[in-house]
Amino acid sequence: MKLTKTDLVSLLKGLGVALVGAALTYLTAFVTGHDFGVYTPVVVMFWGFIANVVRKLIDQPVQEITGVKI
Repeated sequence: MKLTKTDLVSLLKGLGVALVGAALTYLTAFVTGHDFGVYTPVVVMFWGFIANVVRKLIDQPVQEITGVKI
């Protein structure tokens, strides 16, 4: 069996999604369990923004990100 460029792109995208998901899960547990004092509202707002940015990046088609048509 031979892996094509398309297969490798697909595998790497899956790996990226898994890594980002794991990082977001870990960081969300940290953000929600840590007391930031007076900065808590700012941290919560920023974390919501980061989560939306990551969601938008994951939702983009592979072709737009890599230039490879799948």
